[in-house]
Amino acid sequence: MGKGFFITLEGCEGSGKSTQLKMLEEYLKKSGKSFIFTREPGGTPIAEEIRKIILDGKNVEMEDETEALLYASARAQHIKEKIIPSKNQGKIVICDRYIDSSFAYQAYARGLGMEFIKGINVYAVQNCMPDLTLFFDISPEEAFKRKGGADKDDRLEQSGLEFHKRVYLGYKKLAEEYSDRIAVIDARQSADKVFESVIEILRKREII
Repeated sequence: MGKGFFITLEGCEGSGKSTQLKMLEEYLKKSGKSFIFTREPGGTPIAEEIRKIILDGKNVEMEDETEALLYASARAQHIKEKIIPSKNQGKIVICDRYIDSSFAYQAYARGLGMEFIKGINVYAVQNCMPDLTLFFDISPEEAFKRKGGADKDDRLEQSGLEFHKRVYLGYKKLAEEYSDRIAVIDARQSADKVFESVIEILRKREII
């Protein structure tokens, strides 16, 4: 059985991750690679229920610490139930968001700090870190303009532009600190050009 890979996709709201996931799915199907797509928060029945609570636009009174702990709880379930078993089967596991989202959104944008977020995720993540993270680099101003504004039913998207600016700066800092793991892709380009960059990176890392 071949070695599996764990790849995560990160970026601000509207960065084009969903489009790239669809294009990558078609590419991997044609290549005959064994793969799964998953997401955070979510990916398993229990984690998907937690996702509903986190993103529900009605839960405006949720404390920042509660939000961070819910993400970590969903992640713990996701890793043990889906990510590790799939990788051990030799599959390419591609996840829409992971630990870097917690760093960018909760540690940086919410102001909870890296020490707190790392601390609560020690139990969730353990040694399950991505082999590669693709960061789709586009500012929130450009991203929201492209997608036509924030989703009114998504609590995080409704957090305001200043919040999302902090998210973006958090991602930029993470990309510098973990440059060996995080590959930065200019997401301002056309979807086809962005996908060319995705494939080039995956080939260089000998994942495909």
